[in-house]
Amino acid sequence: MAERNKLVLDNKELTECFFEDTRLLGIMVPIKDYQFCWHLNNNIGLDFRINEIEIKLIKKKRDYFFSVYEYKVPTGTLEHYIYNNQFDGEYLLPEFKHLDFLWLMKGDEVNEETMQQTIQTIRSINSVQLVAELSIDQVKNKENLVF
Repeated sequence: MAERNKLVLDNKELTECFFEDTRLLGIMVPIKDYQFCWHLNNNIGLDFRINEIEIKLIKKKRDYFFSVYEYKVPTGTLEHYIYNNQFDGEYLLPEFKHLDFLWLMKGDEVNEETMQQTIQTIRSINSVQLVAELSIDQVKNKENLVF
């Protein structure tokens, strides 16, 4: 009987590559995801759109779907993703249950000045209670953000 070679996907390496040159914000704002993105689009001049990609997690024999909104900067390689951190009582990142949304920036360097301006603009939106930059090292369930 011939031996079969199994290919094993290295999730750790895949996750590390996904998070190269990224910045991550955690946001607490008790409004719907589409309302939050509408505020961002109107206050910052971005164009977040619902992404066809949803993050699907299976917990307690149930499927949970976390929406992802996307904006790609037309003049470069920078991409912005807004993840909904909650769905039907479950969390995409359980270690950050207090956060409603996660904003991931990747594909190009985001300098400190731009990051601070973005944080201040988000804070100026009514209903926003908290905006904080998160270190990727703080995220225990990184693979939940990879698509």
